[in-house]
Amino acid sequence: MDAALRAAAMYVALIILFKVAGRRSLVDLTTFDFVLLLIIGEATQQALLGDDFSFTNAVLVIATLIAMDIGFTLAKQRLRSLTRLLDNGAMILVENGRPLKARLAKARLTEADILETARCSQGVERMEDIRFAILERNGSISIIRN
Repeated sequence: MDAALRAAAMYVALIILFKVAGRRSLVDLTTFDFVLLLIIGEATQQALLGDDFSFTNAVLVIATLIAMDIGFTLAKQRLRSLTRLLDNGAMILVENGRPLKARLAKARLTEADILETARCSQGVERMEDIRFAILERNGSISIIRN
């Protein structure tokens, strides 16, 4: 039972930490982000399993994490306030070619990030050619051309 409680606590802690970190950290993995995720994974594994590396304990931890994920998904379907708290909504970052500086800062993105996405996804080279750039719930950036 101790493993299930540790798993539940770690699940909630990671959700809170990644919520604080923002959607940006899940969009494009740099080498630094990849190394950081590996270290987080190792630290999480140690916290979840403790001194018990048995098969049974591992299955219990995995089952607890899956149950927590399903539970949060069902709760978000029923409680819109929980959905807003955990997932946020889409955020417009550029409107009619003008970057919205406050929103870019809140999302910890730069104009260069927007232009890179615009070039890669739409072949757009100038900010003026972007009608809307939208930070989606999953951390990706959608570009709508003029």
